[in-house]
Amino acid sequence: MSIDFTVAIPTYNGEARLPEVLERLRSQVGTESIDWEVIVIDNNSTDNTANLVREYQANWSSAYPLKYYLETKQGAGFARQRAVEVAQGELIGFLDDDNIPAPEWVAQAYAFSQNYPQAGAYGSQIHGAFEVEPPESFRPLLPFLAIVERGSEPFRYEPSKKLLPPSAGLVVRQQAYLESVPSQLILNGRVQGNMLTAEDLEMLCYIQLKGWEIWYSPAMEIDHKIPKWRLQREYLIPFIRGIGLSRFVTRMLSFKPWQRPLAFPLYVVNDLRKILCHVFKYRWRIQSELVAACQMELFLSSLISPFYLWRKGYLDIQNRFTNLRYYPVRKSEKCL
Repeated sequence: MSIDFTVAIPTYNGEARLPEVLERLRSQVGTESIDWEVIVIDNNSTDNTANLVREYQANWSSAYPLKYYLETKQGAGFARQRAVEVAQGELIGFLDDDNIPAPEWVAQAYAFSQNYPQAGAYGSQIHGAFEVEPPESFRPLLPFLAIVERGSEPFRYEPSKKLLPPSAGLVVRQQAYLESVPSQLILNGRVQGNMLTAEDLEMLCYIQLKGWEIWYSPAMEIDHKIPKWRLQREYLIPFIRGIGLSRFVTRMLSFKPWQRPLAFPLYVVNDLRKILCHVFKYRWRIQSELVAACQMELFLSSLISPFYLWRKGYLDIQNRFTNLRYYPVRKSEKCL
């Protein structure tokens, strides 16, 4: 039987978080005409995640199946790649284990694909469900926490704007992924000892470069649960640093190989300009004000991103400005 839609939930130690997501998926409305499935990708968890999913499977009376897969390579990028490999759906909707979809999320996600067949991927409207409400001054940092509230009308992410949706609530056409994304990416998500992130943006860059459109779908709403510790300096500074250190990869992807050696010094100059302007604006308050400290961390880590990636072995030393250690794109094929 052909499957229209796969909901994929990559998780690491999600035993405490998964039940709310699964319960919301079990109560989706408007899906009577959609053939869909739910798959949980356990990214090498050390808690009781596997047993929890098996308990749900034993009592899963819904018409759509709940499946479990283990991915032992650590990193969200590996988990999402595993999801694409095992998904039966033509569309794959990614939910993190702290994303609570609206009751009609699946129906709205499928409807958008029918109305926008040129969309290779499209993101949700993501509301913050904060354990502790952040102050208004915190607003510039919300996009880094995958809070996306960009209006009530769909719009296309234009390549020239260099803005893309996060993976939370993201729907990807399996065909677009298989035609566009290399079998091995440079960025694969944060793990112990590796701060790099933005693996979802690298994936979307490839899809966009292949000619597929990327869209924002406001009717697809999810709540992103943000615990209070994710608003604290001890979490935010290393998190923002990882975003900045990853930026060279996604920055260079938008340029042709011969253009990258020319674009590189321009980015360096622009990063230096941002740092100087930031210092002039905040002066002694850079470290005392959390938002200012996070922004400075982003500018500094973006500046050193190419040197960090090269020193850590992420970039081929002979082709670090041209190929970025690219891999051949896979041929489109039906996932088993």
